[in-house]
Amino acid sequence: QVQLVESGGGLVQSGGSLRLACAASGSIFRVNTMGWYRQAPGEARELVAEVTGRGDKNYADAVMGRFTISSDDAKNTVFLQMNNLKPEDTAVYECEAQFETDSIGSTWWGRGQGTQVTVSS
Repeated sequence: QVQLVESGGGLVQSGGSLRLACAASGSIFRVNTMGWYRQAPGEARELVAEVTGRGDKNYADAVMGRFTISSDDAKNTVFLQMNNLKPEDTAVYECEAQFETDSIGSTWWGRGQGTQVTVSS
């Protein structure tokens, strides 16, 4: 069993910064991907940023140059540094991950509980 625990959301003024963290624990053999999605009220859920086990990173156009995803592989933790936040970044941010749980390719996919990010104008 794998668990994802998120932290770091909150309220910040426009132009401010926040750092989200997502720590995975449990039967993890190898990280396939870890990333962040967000959903604002009345909007579709969207990918914000993700990083693969090889270190390849992918960002949504809306956050390119402002957000940075990084990982601590030893701790199976992924971070999202969010700078120059805008009111339109207000959303529930969810960590999502896929892991291999053993050496024969069994996989686990799941999401965290979500953390609220609110940016005031």
